[in-house]
Amino acid sequence: MSHRAVFAIALPVIFSNVSTPLIGVVDTAVVGRLPDPAYIGAVAVGALIFTSLFWAFGFLRMGTTGLTAQALGADNRDEILASLGRALLIAACVGVALILLQWPIREIAFALLEGTETVEALAREYFDVRIWAAPAALANYALLGWFIGLGRTGIALLLQLVLNITNMMLDVLFVLVFDWGVRGVALGTLIAETLAMLVGLVFALLQARALHAHWKRSSLLSRERLKRTLAVNRDIMIRSLALIVVFIWFVAQGARQGDVTLAANAVLMQFISVSAYFLDGLAFAAEALVGRAVGAAHRPGLIAAARLTTLWAVGFASIAAGAIAILGPTFIDALTVDEATRATARAYLPWVVAAPLLGVWAFQLDGIFIGATRTVEMRNAMLLSLVIFLVAWWLLTPWANHGLWAAFNVHYLARSVTLAYYTPRLLEGL
Repeated sequence: MSHRAVFAIALPVIFSNVSTPLIGVVDTAVVGRLPDPAYIGAVAVGALIFTSLFWAFGFLRMGTTGLTAQALGADNRDEILASLGRALLIAACVGVALILLQWPIREIAFALLEGTETVEALAREYFDVRIWAAPAALANYALLGWFIGLGRTGIALLLQLVLNITNMMLDVLFVLVFDWGVRGVALGTLIAETLAMLVGLVFALLQARALHAHWKRSSLLSRERLKRTLAVNRDIMIRSLALIVVFIWFVAQGARQGDVTLAANAVLMQFISVSAYFLDGLAFAAEALVGRAVGAAHRPGLIAAARLTTLWAVGFASIAAGAIAILGPTFIDALTVDEATRATARAYLPWVVAAPLLGVWAFQLDGIFIGATRTVEMRNAMLLSLVIFLVAWWLLTPWANHGLWAAFNVHYLARSVTLAYYTPRLLEGL
């Protein structure tokens, strides 16, 4: 294992991931040209609903990466292809189900997120359009996970660029030129997700031919393989739901403090997103490299992958924290023209500076555990971290939004400590 091997996978993923939160940045900047902070709040609430909804099925990305990397390490080419097939079948079924169940999903979501009447009305417009992107968005999770598991991160980068650049261009066109407001933001995402899925399917077919792999019904629908896939996906889904609760709780508590605080938190969350997706690049590299080592039953390879990816991740986290500290106020001003929102965001910026330094360990451990498909431990660690977050929020409630941001950072620490507790188990059986 070498630094070059790490970055052969990590660099395309880093570029890919850094482009992903730019969607949120552009969304925020576009609606931030409008004078009412309710538009920023509406897009933040609407985007949170779909982020939360799709994160619940994040196993389509994470589970597919781990299972594909292990099949690659074992040189089982038909299973490599079957891993994608199972993930796409699940994505199609779940995506259609979400469209059919859009009414109860929408009503439950807005009952939980208490924004002002104006914010909710605008966010409902966003929801009604973007829900139709569900099948494509989930298929993109599966495709992205498969290409990362194969180490073909250049293709993953291309797909993300197709998605993100298309989305950003359509945002500007639909909102600033056509004046379609939040509906324009949602429509841009719908079209971009669909285009990225179609391009991804073409590359998947080409990759299957290059592998000389074949679709086999016996492999695709193998009872043993399906059972393992469902077990891995179940644990990751529970883990993801626990993480979703944290973000929903965070936004809901911010919304209760008024539109300005909600908008300020939405602006600051763009920094969290950029740094998180940046750090995820090394975590994704850990997933692929650890997965290969586990598939090949190569203990030294697992240890080397974990050490090298974590070393670089800590370095990137330090750079991200420094950049936020220095450039944060400038970017806050670029993302919103509302002076009250600007002032409020600056007041809470130090909490955002601390987030990459506290969160890097959680991201790396997530990647290592996903690659090893040790999903039971991931599930248990995240459930315990959720409890710790809620207790911290309750204790820090007197400090209002400062307390809320402090609890958010406590959650990063809790994730790191609980996963570290389980780390020795990764070497069992190797």
